[in-house]
Amino acid sequence: MSDIDALPLYLTANPARVVVRPFHLAWQANGGAPSRTQRITNAVLALDDAEVDQQLTHVLRDFEKRHWQTRRVFMTRFEEISVLLKLDCDSLSAERKQLIGAYFCHEYSYCAAALMNPSVVLHPDQTGMNGSSCRIILSLRAVGEGHISSIAFREGIITRDAQFHLAPEPPFATAADAHGDEDCEQEGAVTIFRHPDSTLSGTVIFPITAAQANGLEDLRLVKFAHEDGRTEWLGTYTAYNGRQIQSEMMRTRDFRSFDMVPLTGSAARNKGMALFPRKVNGRYMMIGRQDGENLYLIGSDSLTHWDEGEKILSPLYPWEIVQIGNCGAPIELDEGWLLLTHGVGAMREYSIGAVLLDKENPAKVLARTSQPVLAASENNREGYVPNVVYTCGAMRHGDNIFLPYGIADSSVAFAFVPIADMLAKME
Repeated sequence: MSDIDALPLYLTANPARVVVRPFHLAWQANGGAPSRTQRITNAVLALDDAEVDQQLTHVLRDFEKRHWQTRRVFMTRFEEISVLLKLDCDSLSAERKQLIGAYFCHEYSYCAAALMNPSVVLHPDQTGMNGSSCRIILSLRAVGEGHISSIAFREGIITRDAQFHLAPEPPFATAADAHGDEDCEQEGAVTIFRHPDSTLSGTVIFPITAAQANGLEDLRLVKFAHEDGRTEWLGTYTAYNGRQIQSEMMRTRDFRSFDMVPLTGSAARNKGMALFPRKVNGRYMMIGRQDGENLYLIGSDSLTHWDEGEKILSPLYPWEIVQIGNCGAPIELDEGWLLLTHGVGAMREYSIGAVLLDKENPAKVLARTSQPVLAASENNREGYVPNVVYTCGAMRHGDNIFLPYGIADSSVAFAFVPIADMLAKME
């Protein structure tokens, strides 16, 4: 589609982006022996003062210039360990506390392999913005060492004249973390917290439960309006443990604390679920793909329980014959629900299309694009997974759709698409 206004801005993978991440042992010794957490702490407590100074100096020499407030991160980590082990903190020097904390941290390159599959929502803080400019939040799938996916964020501003300005990335990143037993593997729903002194653009959410061990994939964020007037930012994503997948939901009201909640029901065994931004006819609604080929409309009386739905879209055009799926939450227009889709064609080339659903009955397809809105081209074909353009969510800004999209599972680009032109090309 020639009407896309692609911006010259790209985000790419960067092996130099590292974060100090909490090192959770998630293991408990048997037979009454001390836990590994206790054993490691005891070993540091047994060091004499000279050895503590020597080891801490070594750690700080190697890592202090690479990370933000390294000593404070070590102290925060020590405080978590001390609560668990009921340590006598008053008897310990600051240096020994920092060294204990360092043993329960590790450095991780979180986007060395790829940066891809973005989604975008309005920022909860619109201070200083007027009606035609807005502050936004991007979510990004960052793939690091071990091919483990995490969630990164970037903030920015869309201006009245359809320009996008990305906020500067802080030089250091920090990991959000849960509070709990160091020696027990987290399971089920978990709440994680952004570091109080870290910006959102410098925050990374890593897998923390057993079900998430190998990745948090493809967060589809949406600003959700509850019927009682409350606003909540919700995002469905795929949790992967190396063998199985399950759909989960991230819930936040301030992007400082995040509830990570597994979804239940037969539909939750699939990936790629996208939530409508409000209830429709008194029910929560999702678009999902239950059979790997087609798109379904799924209704529920609960945000966290989803069963089978109604098939509403099947592959039709050559560029989507292999399969179709959603590309994020439906966007409400006067004309109906605009749903961005992805299609897979010959040579497993991924393209982005669009569908218009009836506003009162989203199971009714009003029109769809016979040609892709966006497809791989000569200058955006190569990468980690070639011939892919993909997004996990766009948003309306005035008369345009602001569309962040991944290229070849390697980088992220941005474009504005006029809504009228997109609708005019539907059949």
